[in-house]
Amino acid sequence: MEHNYIYLKGMKTQALILPIIFLFLYGCGKNQKVISPGTPNILLIMTDDQGYGDLGLHGNPFIRTPVLDSLASLSTRIDPFYVCPVCAPTRSSLMTGRYHLRTGVYDTYNGGAMMSTDEVTIAEVLRENGYQTAMIGKWHLGDAYPMRPMDQGFQYYLAHKGGGIGQPGDDFGNFTRPDSSYFNPFLWENGKRVRKEGYCSDIFTDQAMEFIHRHHRESDDPFFLYLAYNAPHTPLQLPAAYEEEYRDLVYDPEDFTTSGINLRQMRDRDMEDARKVYGMVSNIDDNLGRLWNTLRELNIEENTLVVFLTDNGPQQQRYTAGLNGKKGSVLEGGIRVPCFFYWKGSLEKNRIIRYPSAHIDMMPTLLDIAGIQYAGNMDGTSLLPLLRGEKEELEERSLYFGWARGYPQRYTNMAVHRGPYKLVGLTEHGEPDDHLRLFNLEDDPYELNNLSGDQPEIRDALKQEIDSWYEDIIQSPNLLDPPRMILGSVEENPVILGRNDWKGPKATHWSSSDAFGYWDVDVKDSGPYDVRLVYRDPFPHEGKAFIRVGVRQYWITNQDTSISEITIPAVHFDPGEQILEGWYNSRGEIFTPIYIEVFKKDL
Repeated sequence: MEHNYIYLKGMKTQALILPIIFLFLYGCGKNQKVISPGTPNILLIMTDDQGYGDLGLHGNPFIRTPVLDSLASLSTRIDPFYVCPVCAPTRSSLMTGRYHLRTGVYDTYNGGAMMSTDEVTIAEVLRENGYQTAMIGKWHLGDAYPMRPMDQGFQYYLAHKGGGIGQPGDDFGNFTRPDSSYFNPFLWENGKRVRKEGYCSDIFTDQAMEFIHRHHRESDDPFFLYLAYNAPHTPLQLPAAYEEEYRDLVYDPEDFTTSGINLRQMRDRDMEDARKVYGMVSNIDDNLGRLWNTLRELNIEENTLVVFLTDNGPQQQRYTAGLNGKKGSVLEGGIRVPCFFYWKGSLEKNRIIRYPSAHIDMMPTLLDIAGIQYAGNMDGTSLLPLLRGEKEELEERSLYFGWARGYPQRYTNMAVHRGPYKLVGLTEHGEPDDHLRLFNLEDDPYELNNLSGDQPEIRDALKQEIDSWYEDIIQSPNLLDPPRMILGSVEENPVILGRNDWKGPKATHWSSSDAFGYWDVDVKDSGPYDVRLVYRDPFPHEGKAFIRVGVRQYWITNQDTSISEITIPAVHFDPGEQILEGWYNSRGEIFTPIYIEVFKKDL
């Protein structure tokens, strides 16, 4: 498809680490690699499920994050900065500058984490305007053509599949190692399966450093590197040294000066999870120290904009700097995250912008910084006038948030934020309007005092805004005509259909043996195809394997109970959009595969 672009030129080790970081961040070198003013390298870093309270900067004395804390002190920070309650929606908005529902993304699995290829990503725009683009880590916006990073503007990528390493939608080699999937993981590099040695966050950092070194050697163009760590998302696996560092950690709500009443007493399981999460975050912090040392060694620090944020609040119960709620909630603890912009010599140090901003603003802001005028339709706005200090705030606007399992329901985990006020809907269908909660975040950042009954006129005005936004957003073309995986193209063969992208009520069972789902596909060529159904365990009894695409159905008989996969060969499909299903029927029971591989012969 054609896009309309206009290009305008234009703790233990903290004491040792901090001096090194400050020396690096303030240092400058000779033989500086010069990039034209207005076209900096862009390093966009995002972690997964790291909450607002998972930083020493935000009043947490128990977590070791000296690199991030130092970065924050040298950055222009945006606070409050908002994202979606869960990861795939945040990522789609980050990539497009648009609310996630417009992009076709509405959930984290069950087919809801596929971004339409009609969407124009920041990587596409930057690539068209001279940037070298790379994505490393967690993509979570579709694993098959035409939704892979390489199909959405990234010239290089290394990523896991699905929503997390080892989840049912990820590579089968990781899924079958639930206790060690973060170590020596199977990943996908430019569409090819590879295996990397080491711990996942270390691997992604190594690859980012390698990309920056290679780019420095080979190109005079600026780069855009999107480094999206999958940690500290579950499963909570981490190197032994980091687990040992937090082995004896215990804390209570009264140990924090900024806890409010929203930090409930920690159960033993909560405390154990916090220890592991903190270890995973400290590992990332150490890795970011390595990454920034690379910028300094190559003398490109002054030519590189570094942006750091996280994708949503914490998944587990732990310190949130007093914010109410956690991952999955539109309360502040679920959607308010740290956001730092560091550009040595170009942005003011240790400055905080208080204009409420969000993920939808990232693409317009970065394009503005790069001197690129983009004529596409975005919901966000450029924050560059704020970052430069030209303005203290922009025009007042409303920011919208919402997430549910499946498609959104009005007032159910939905919120609008305008000025100091935030209206939160945590109700079910049919409940009265006075169940909506109204907060004044300037006076009550912890969302403790519901003003809905005291200020009904503000409540009703914001309710009308939610109504209008909801009616508009659910008519988004990419929701009405969802993204589909393409079968029978030279761009990807074979195509692997995983459980993250299948659909249906029982698809939400996901890893269960009674899960069942279908895939939305678009058949470009009638075939013939070999279709392979892959299971975790051998078949329990003799039976029949079935595949159905549209109205065409094929089955073969199997009597070998020692195998865990079976291929139905040489089948033909009708071209066009349809659904694909596959299952094994044995003695009246239905067994669904972990994934299905569709291979077009003679391509």
